[in-house]
Amino acid sequence: MTWTVRSAIAVLALAAPAAAAAQDIRGLEVCTAEKTMERRTSCLQSNVEFLQQALAKQTRDSKVRLDAAERESAAQKQEIAALKADLATLRKMLADMAKPAPPKK
Repeated sequence: MTWTVRSAIAVLALAAPAAAAAQDIRGLEVCTAEKTMERRTSCLQSNVEFLQQALAKQTRDSKVRLDAAERESAAQKQEIAALKADLATLRKMLADMAKPAPPKK
């Protein structure tokens, strides 16, 4: 996908819900008010750059959260493995204790 297509998709994806909900996206400019094509194009390019920066920030934030969740998951897996080993040891000890004692002579 080319940069232009991705930019257009990002603009449409973020602008469509905003238009439906009649809410402004903080940081976007209203480009329809511009009279000349050059100014309107410049305005749209500014909006695309803003949306790309917002998308990049969200991507970084999501990666940080995902990395933290993966570290937490790995730590929990290690703890579960240790608890399973402890449980196996305790079951073996309990089984040994439940065996009848050899008769004394």
